[in-house]
Amino acid sequence: MSDGTLTRPGGGTERRWPALAVCLVAAFMTLLDVSIVNVALPSIKSGLGASSDGLQWILSGYAVAFGLALVPAGRLGDARSRRAVFMFGLALFTLSSAAAGIAQGILWLVVARLVQGVAGGILNPQIAGLIQILFRGRERGRAFGVLGATIGIATAAGPLAGGALISLAGTQEGWRWVFYVNVPVGLLALPLAWRLLPTPGPGRRHESLDPIGILLLGVGVVGLLLPFVQDQQWRGNGKWLLVPASLVVLAGFFGWERRHHQPLLDLTLFRHRSYALGVTIALLYFAGFTSIFFIFTLYLQNGLHYSALLAGLAITPFALGSAAGSTVGGRMVSRFGRSLVASGLILVAVGLVATFLTVRAVPGGHAALATAIPLLVGGIGSGLVISPNQALTLSEVPPEGGGSAAGVLQTGQRIGTAVGIAAVGAVFFAAVTASHGDWAVAFRHALLVVTAFVLIALCAAAADLFAGHRLVNRVPPSAHRRGGRGGAVR
Repeated sequence: MSDGTLTRPGGGTERRWPALAVCLVAAFMTLLDVSIVNVALPSIKSGLGASSDGLQWILSGYAVAFGLALVPAGRLGDARSRRAVFMFGLALFTLSSAAAGIAQGILWLVVARLVQGVAGGILNPQIAGLIQILFRGRERGRAFGVLGATIGIATAAGPLAGGALISLAGTQEGWRWVFYVNVPVGLLALPLAWRLLPTPGPGRRHESLDPIGILLLGVGVVGLLLPFVQDQQWRGNGKWLLVPASLVVLAGFFGWERRHHQPLLDLTLFRHRSYALGVTIALLYFAGFTSIFFIFTLYLQNGLHYSALLAGLAITPFALGSAAGSTVGGRMVSRFGRSLVASGLILVAVGLVATFLTVRAVPGGHAALATAIPLLVGGIGSGLVISPNQALTLSEVPPEGGGSAAGVLQTGQRIGTAVGIAAVGAVFFAAVTASHGDWAVAFRHALLVVTAFVLIALCAAAADLFAGHRLVNRVPPSAHRRGGRGGAVR
């Protein structure tokens, strides 16, 4: 396997690293579209005359549809063919991007974004599932490291890419190129996916897709996400009744899954400490991680009157740090395990506290330059969290169930993102009002909430480390020699 190929029972060979490159292109496109649209909203409002509700649905509709599709799509890839599901998702994402670009009205654009979200949710579980199939041991850690770098760069580079496209194409029509840019990339990636991605072996069984489980999970996830992503637009407290109602539906989902002979989700995965705590860490960390870009962009554009391009440039240090941290983390995760994730969370917290102090000391137009080093430190820490945590979370998952397991992990990330943006956004806007329009004060208050999410995630990582040390101390030395280092990627 040193030549970079994987021999399968079907007789063919796939080039693992080129196949991974195709997966990373798809991951980059779908995750870039989470953040790239933020800076395009003023252009969309100008070009289409969109209302605030319409603009919110362009953002939240994508997030809800993305989260809704993850677990069913992961199951479909496990039960049928990951390559076929991947290619369908990629084709749908490319077509919906073109449809969004030519939208003639806000309803058209919202529908296109919903389809885009579904396509992104179809694609992403296949990527983690394919990594489970194509790589083993240390190489799997490296592959997840590159995936983590892609996630970090895509999320952080979105505002920069969107700002650059709008600056080049103009405010009135520039937003269309935010969507058009996906089309040539998707058209190029499709034939490469057909050629490079592995197909299922000849003995693969066509398992049940558990439609009742899909329905229960879908209703539960949408009901849970909706009040958070619509927090600013859906006035009144009635929306929060959806949260307990959704939890009841999700409890029904777990009860159904326990009784079903071919469940949508293998609940025994949660018996593995690495998986249960890894999903928890991902949910908590993404609640803070993605909120950073939301409040920083608002502070720079609304408070300091930065252009979309300059606001995007200001977040670039975080993206660069995240890319470097993910690459290093992927290589080191098999050696250091969950302690690497804990170290990354500490670095993120240090970077956020330093950013808080810097904005307080330099509140004016030089804030972006002053926060470059703290954001770089936070980005490096973020890279040490995302990819190692994903590798560790999926380390005990059998490859044939990798898509479903990855779907649950990413659903946790989407729920965390929605909850985090709602909570952090509520504090941010309340502070803007209370301080009579002092955006720097609002940013600092919201940053404290982001830091709190990161510290709670650190507590979860510490609990995993503590439990691991207790387990190691109970095992005889001879078993240590046989079993190797705990917490490593298998």
